[in-house]
Amino acid sequence: MRIDGTMAELLAQGDPKLYRKHVITTRKGKKVMFAETKKTMYGTLNVSLLFWLKLSGSLEKLGFKMNPYDWYCMNKMVDGNQLTILWHVNNLQISHMDSSVVSGLLK
Repeated sequence: MRIDGTMAELLAQGDPKLYRKHVITTRKGKKVMFAETKKTMYGTLNVSLLFWLKLSGSLEKLGFKMNPYDWYCMNKMVDGNQLTILWHVNNLQISHMDSSVVSGLLK
């Protein structure tokens, strides 16, 4: 992970013994710090991919099928009607004609 400018300087000021040695100055005079993260960080591309893989994999195990036109939408037939789950970032929308089917899925 690359931390630029003010944020790198603030980290170095917060704990100089720990961070100051990791702050470098570019040829243009900009302060930069590089760090390796041990866990994924929210908002990064890797986190989005990991979330998508985990959620879609879990839904496939429950019998859902990926919508061929929208990879953020999965469907399953329940009691003769379509149960749909779609998501954006970390917000999910679940719909079915019978609200008890949605409640049962959530349980």
